[in-house]
Amino acid sequence: MSTMELTKRQEHILQIVKDNGPITGEHIADQLNLTRATLRPDLAILTMAGYLDARPRVGYFYTGKTETQLLTDNLKKLLVGDYQSIPVVVSEGVTVYDAICTMFLEDVGTLFVVDKESLLVGVLSRKDLLRASLGKQDLTTIPVHIIMTRMPNITVCTKEDYLIDVAEKLIEKQIDALPIVKQTDKGYEVVGRITKTNITKAFVALASDNG
Repeated sequence: MSTMELTKRQEHILQIVKDNGPITGEHIADQLNLTRATLRPDLAILTMAGYLDARPRVGYFYTGKTETQLLTDNLKKLLVGDYQSIPVVVSEGVTVYDAICTMFLEDVGTLFVVDKESLLVGVLSRKDLLRASLGKQDLTTIPVHIIMTRMPNITVCTKEDYLIDVAEKLIEKQIDALPIVKQTDKGYEVVGRITKTNITKAFVALASDNG
């Protein structure tokens, strides 16, 4: 709600708090010749949006944050688990040809490779499969475990991670997606995926909500 359009009354409230804060709701209402009850929704919106803060027995005060700073604050609160996609998983024994078909049919840029116990053992990117296709090998006979990126060289994340941190990892590693994992006694279980597209959608949604 941080970059929302404020009403004239909300802008007036902000100015009063900037000039006089900390100030109680009653005193703000007096200056506007309104009842406290009439003002309550506006104060709630301004507080929830981050423009104002409130302290018991002290009153309201202006946070001093710009709309950009407030949007950034909201951005830093987004969690991976709220924006994840279903992972596309293949067995480590499937062939490169089958993996290419799966990637094409599922319309994804990354496949996660699991072992017989459904634990993460590798990742296949478009680049990995393209590189394997450039030679003269028979792709129907090459298992993906030969060309995949293996543990522990795989960057992972959890549902509880912040989306902004994952975005930084994707940029740093120059990759398109991360597996979302759950730690088990035997290893990592793949429970989701987070991609550049997921993150872009999340940022657009946040901007739309705040527009």
